[in-house]
Amino acid sequence: MCRELLNLAEIPEIRYSPREKVWRALYVDKALNKVAGWTTVLLSIALLTATSSRRAAAQDQNDPPGRVARLGYMEGSVSFQPAGESDWVQAVPNRPMTTGDKLWADRDSRAELQLGSAAIRLAANTGFSFLNLDDRTVQIQLTSGALNIRVRRLNRDDIFEIDTANQAFSVFQPGSYRVEASQDGNYTVVSVREGEGESTGNGQTYTLHAGQRGTFSGTESLNADVVEIGGPDEFDNWAYNRDRRYEGSRSARYLSHDVVGYEDLDDNGDWRDDSNYGHVWFPNRVSTGWAPYREGHWDWVAPWGWTWVDDSSWGYAPFHYGRWVTIGGRWGWVAGPVEVVPVYAPALVVFIGAGGGFGGNVGWFPLGPREVYVPSYSVSREYVNRVNISNTTVNTTTITNVYNTTIVNKTTNITNVTYVNRNVAGAVTAVPQRAFVSAQPVARAAVAVNAREVASAPVSSRAAVAPSRESVLGLRANSAGRVAAPPAAVASRQVIAKATPPPPPVAFAKQQQALAAHPGQPLARQEVQSLRPANAAAAQPVVKQAPPGKPATPNMGRPGNQPGNSPNARRPGPPANTPPANQPATRSGNQHDPNERPGATNPAQPNRPPSPQPNQPTPNNRPEPNRPEPNRPPAAQPNNRPEPNRPEPSPPTLNRPPSPQPNQSVPRPSTAVHPRDLSPIARPAPPSTGNPKLDQKYQQQQEKLYAKQEQDHQKLQQKQEQDHQRLEKQKSDESRKQQLEQQHQQQTQQLEQKHTMQQQKLQEKQQPASRTQPKPPKGKP
Repeated sequence: MCRELLNLAEIPEIRYSPREKVWRALYVDKALNKVAGWTTVLLSIALLTATSSRRAAAQDQNDPPGRVARLGYMEGSVSFQPAGESDWVQAVPNRPMTTGDKLWADRDSRAELQLGSAAIRLAANTGFSFLNLDDRTVQIQLTSGALNIRVRRLNRDDIFEIDTANQAFSVFQPGSYRVEASQDGNYTVVSVREGEGESTGNGQTYTLHAGQRGTFSGTESLNADVVEIGGPDEFDNWAYNRDRRYEGSRSARYLSHDVVGYEDLDDNGDWRDDSNYGHVWFPNRVSTGWAPYREGHWDWVAPWGWTWVDDSSWGYAPFHYGRWVTIGGRWGWVAGPVEVVPVYAPALVVFIGAGGGFGGNVGWFPLGPREVYVPSYSVSREYVNRVNISNTTVNTTTITNVYNTTIVNKTTNITNVTYVNRNVAGAVTAVPQRAFVSAQPVARAAVAVNAREVASAPVSSRAAVAPSRESVLGLRANSAGRVAAPPAAVASRQVIAKATPPPPPVAFAKQQQALAAHPGQPLARQEVQSLRPANAAAAQPVVKQAPPGKPATPNMGRPGNQPGNSPNARRPGPPANTPPANQPATRSGNQHDPNERPGATNPAQPNRPPSPQPNQPTPNNRPEPNRPEPNRPPAAQPNNRPEPNRPEPSPPTLNRPPSPQPNQSVPRPSTAVHPRDLSPIARPAPPSTGNPKLDQKYQQQQEKLYAKQEQDHQKLQQKQEQDHQRLEKQKSDESRKQQLEQQHQQQTQQLEQKHTMQQQKLQEKQQPASRTQPKPPKGKP
């Protein structure tokens, strides 16, 4: 109709008869009426759509994120602080982590967090927290220490940000990143081995490409020095070996790559195809009479509520995704559809008994394939669809019916559903309510139940039991106040943020009374908001919002030896209160299970800055974006694949920016000086001969010598560190320590003299040739 009106409007002026004019007017009027009618209909549809979208958006505000992080691996002393709490407790593997949760990896310790799309590794002396973690945002607070991050997938609208005391680093592409924050908060070092990102602070932005390392110093103004990235250290190699477990996993063929923890299934079970359920994984390292959701404990994790934490090293993916079924008398796990993004669930079980269990106990059994999971927390209909369709093959009509019965009509009892696992021998597990609430190990506290009790007791979508403080702190609640914790200055450090994080979490003590009114049901977001003090964020803000930034140009080249700069004014000095080196780790009283610990415990070095690297060659050209895998550890490492959860411990190294020294002679130290503490040796510029090829040759000769000298520094440093560690273990007296320091002093001075002589010889070799003037071109006077 619109085309017809346009055609009429384009007709040139024509002489019409009076009758033709009347008919033409009637036609145009009719066409306009039709257009007006259709316009009204379309506007009505648009208004209805907008209204329904607003309603859906308002309803979805209560939906929790579809993903969390898994605390997948630890070694040494790692402490955990739940969101909103002030107590630090011993961390437990397989604990789900979300917004507000914190970790502290103490000396000689490491930890690994896993997301479906990323892996985050913590070095020693590292303070870590999630400022925000939802379906499209990963916002990390790094108060001290080092992180090695592998980002595998990043959608266009996703945010992946690491915030430190003086900048916010945004990851732009999948790749390998390392972010290090100094203990005093004065500088941040960002290394981009693969990928690309941007650092923001104090109104300035600096872009880093693959193969670059940026040192961002200052708190009032952000200064940047960018150099070529160096080779990987032991912390990088450890992280890379952990990545190989993921990249080479056989289980990746049978499920979505966003299922967290699937690589742990490879060495703990086998996959088989079943005509009824498709790909099924069977665990092969379980005890006789084992059943799902039996060897572990229950924690209270907001906003999901009662959450299962399994004891097994592989016990994450099969208990938060998919369904369990018995085939031939053996329990098997059926993952969700491969092509659907999985949605995390706290525990895919059905509880037995209404109003808090049966006979004073709380019981449960695993959901089977095609059975609907009903959340105990406030959610929308769309969420119920997502969490079920992504985890099992189930009819949407069935989901709708269950949703209407249990959520819309507020009926927690499910009386008209036949569950396949309810009548399986040994499938039901039950514990006393006190053991359930206090996060006690289920296998130890389990009570016997008979078939008659199970058959007569009603089933429910939630355990109607109110949580306690122990439920929040978890299995190691009794370790509160007796574990390593970050220094007060580190724990309270403010960081710079580019993205705005959600408000700080509300402490459990303020929620406890409201939770007791509706046992087993977490508070909705609006209820939590009403409990939050109005001035909580203003009193001690966790983050400082970065102002909009403008692109700035960093200092390019070798750090500490750039002409035209006054580096001493820009570079931070040594961090205050640096912890003593090479002290033995503070081990928590509760040791991990042997299956969760490395086979050998080499004492790792603390998060101690390495030596300045004045000998690093100056890049002639800026690396191109997305340069493929520069300096990545070699992929082919025969017989070097680590056992599950047993990577070799190795000392992380903090890439502390060196304190630049002008070209000057180095005084002899009066006390022992390690190679990392040496001032840079004077390095004269290569002689200028006027011949570009010859000048380039001299430059290459010097750079080659500098690289070799840097290797000498590193080897001597490693040897001396090992001497110190060996001495600490032996608890030798002060006289032996002084002898060792004198020996190290002599070694360091000898190395310094050797390098000075090498440079003099090179300079003498170049000088005669440089005095020879280049011959003029032929044909010219």
